[in-house]
Amino acid sequence: MIKPTLLAVAAMLTAPVALSAPSVHNVVLVHGAYADGSCWNDVIARLQKAGMHVTSVQNPLTSLTDDAEATRRVLALQDGPTILVGHSWAGTVISETGNDPKVAALVYLAARAPDVGEDYGALAAKFPAPPAAAGLVKSPDGYAQLSEQAFVRDFAGDLDPARARVLYASQGRISQTLFAARTTQAAWKYKPSYYVVSQDDRTTSPELERFVAKRMGAKTIELASSHVSMISHPDEIANLILEAAK
Repeated sequence: MIKPTLLAVAAMLTAPVALSAPSVHNVVLVHGAYADGSCWNDVIARLQKAGMHVTSVQNPLTSLTDDAEATRRVLALQDGPTILVGHSWAGTVISETGNDPKVAALVYLAARAPDVGEDYGALAAKFPAPPAAAGLVKSPDGYAQLSEQAFVRDFAGDLDPARARVLYASQGRISQTLFAARTTQAAWKYKPSYYVVSQDDRTTSPELERFVAKRMGAKTIELASSHVSMISHPDEIANLILEAAK
């Protein structure tokens, strides 16, 4: 009777220890202006490898109402608790939509995080003007995009220029009235929030990013990154999303 018991104990001691899985397995990623859903590809691959179910929203970038609706449609497809992630302009979108009962936490990357009804342009004007703003090219049809020089130098400045030019070619053109929209909700007041500051950002002032991150009480990390940290630092971004999922 003693020998089986000792073998059982030995088996217990040598058995591999199971790592705890994230309590949330859904992630919804929302892109910002001058981008599309493919900007998340490197992060998606890492999250999928970790066993997460990931969906990237394709924002029309025509209005806050339209972008919020696109995000809500994707949230409706999730089968349970979800981490909602927004980059840049999409911080406004996830602030507007993040009170959805499926949203367990919010993750902001170099993102806007407006309060309810806030004039975000007026807030941003209190901080240093980012160089990328000078490269905005408006067209007669009411839309706008970044010039190639501004995109490569100021939007995606820490990427290989060849890759940055590919991203420039597929950038999402925005409605010229997009940034004037004001939120009706500020989900970060009610949901656990995380924020990634891009220290070398030339599209959004890093000082502004630190201000909104502190105001929302977010767990904050800083990366030596351009505006597109999800492309230049996908490991760190994926790890923070997985931390939020736990």
